[in-house]
Order: sequence, then structure tokens, then C-alpha cells
Amino acid sequence: MAYDKAALKLMSMSDEVWIRHANPWSVRTRILLFPLWFFALWSRVWIGWWAVAPVGVMAVLTWLNPRIFRPYTDDKSWSTRGVLGERIFTRRREVQIPREHLLTAHLLSGLAGISMIAAIFGFLFEDFRLALGGWLLAATFKLWFFHRMVRLYEVMCSEVPEYRAWSRGPGAPEMK
Repeated sequence: MAYDKAALKLMSMSDEVWIRHANPWSVRTRILLFPLWFFALWSRVWIGWWAVAPVGVMAVLTWLNPRIFRPYTDDKSWSTRGVLGERIFTRRREVQIPREHLLTAHLLSGLAGISMIAAIFGFLFEDFRLALGGWLLAATFKLWFFHRMVRLYEVMCSEVPEYRAWSRGPGAPEMK
């Protein structure tokens, strides 16, 4: 199973959840979760095993985030286009995507994964600089990946009618 498929399964990402996650507020608040996750994990150094509480809260918030917002109404927001690009990327076995987007996505995901391994070692060995450096690099590569998903969405909308139809979100008011 590909790394993205495992993450989707863990997060239980149904079509309805994707539609809600494409709401710009879902993306913006999810980005705010990055530093909160870091402090929840680092709190083990400060409060020991009591850190299970903030980590548990963060896990619940992360799972709830793409579910609590209304469906997106259009694709004008960079955030919405990025999520829709991620959705296209996860469907790459059903609808082929350009090779350069596939390679770039895998490269950036790999770099984010390597950076996260460094962060994990930092957390395990209580090396704040290694943990923070790895965490920041992983976040940077994830945001760069997300930016590339915006480009993927734009390219695929020009080529695939199904994706072009996504531009007017399911949460858009009906035309009268």
C-alpha cells in the first residue's frame, strides 16, 4: 500500500470528508496544527507520560478537522485547489497524472519523511534542535508538496472534464 493510501485509510477519508476538507478553513486550521503537534509531542520532556493527554487531544483534533467544515463552494482559494490536487494525486491509478507531477510529489514526500525521521530521533533522544529542525523541514516539504498539488489540480482541470467540474464546489448555492 502506498504511503498516501495508508494515511487516507488512517484518516477515513471518504468523498464527503474530502469535500469538507477542501474548505479553505479546514486547510488553514490544519496548518495551525503543525506547531501544536510539535509542542504536544515535546511535552513528554516536560510532563513525562502525562503527554499522552495533549497528544490524544491533537489526534482527535486532526481527525475532526476535515469533518467539521462545510463543503467548499468554489476553487478560488489556493487551499481548496491544493486539497483537490491531493485528491487527484490519490486517484492517480484511476486517472493518470503527468509524470513530472508524480515524480515531484514522491520526491517531496520522501524528503518530508526523511525529515520526520530526524524529528522522531530528536523527540526520542530529547534533542530539541534535531526535533525542531526535522519538524520544520518536514513541514516545509509538506507545504511545498501542497503547492505542487495546486499546480497538479490546475493542469488536470484543463485536461479532465470530471476534475473541471470540481471547480464549482458541491457547497455552492444553486444557480437560479
